[in-house]
Amino acid sequence: MSHRKVILVGGGARSGKSAHALALARSLGARRTFIATARRYDADLSARIDRHVEERGADFATVEEPVDLPGRLAALDSADVALIDCLTLWVSNLLVDGADDAAVDARLEDLCRVLAAPPCHVVLVTNEVGMGVHPETALGRRFRDLAGRGHQRIAVLADEVHFVVMGVVLRLSPGPVAALTPAVGG
Repeated sequence: MSHRKVILVGGGARSGKSAHALALARSLGARRTFIATARRYDADLSARIDRHVEERGADFATVEEPVDLPGRLAALDSADVALIDCLTLWVSNLLVDGADDAAVDARLEDLCRVLAAPPCHVVLVTNEVGMGVHPETALGRRFRDLAGRGHQRIAVLADEVHFVVMGVVLRLSPGPVAALTPAVGG
């Protein structure tokens, strides 16, 4: 395989970022792995996860990995492309499990090491969390700060950074900034 791309796709909830990321992943190779970081906390979330797996169909092998994202990504040996959805849920899982800021930063560094020499193309989906109101709780502020710092670190490594807002995809990097074909159905 030639150069393995790392593409970071961010945006708000229901912006179309996941649909865009799926299209990107489909364009990068036939052997696709979807790494889901969501946990099945309740029946509603479990049904939502199952629905997403069904919607992707046989296009992707699905792996649920809420915590060891760097290890799971590094171990992929038969994929052309991995789609990770999503980084902010992964950071949230680490915090819910009791990780302090240093531990979350260390896990982000582990992920960055894997992304510096990825085993395949990687498309990472994440929620932009810094554009809303200032979080009221200490945990909310920690989450926003850790996710924001993680986004900055990954963006430096990424070949491309896309921002999806109101269904419109903006390629931020490499420049110049350009509006791409709008995402659909996300």
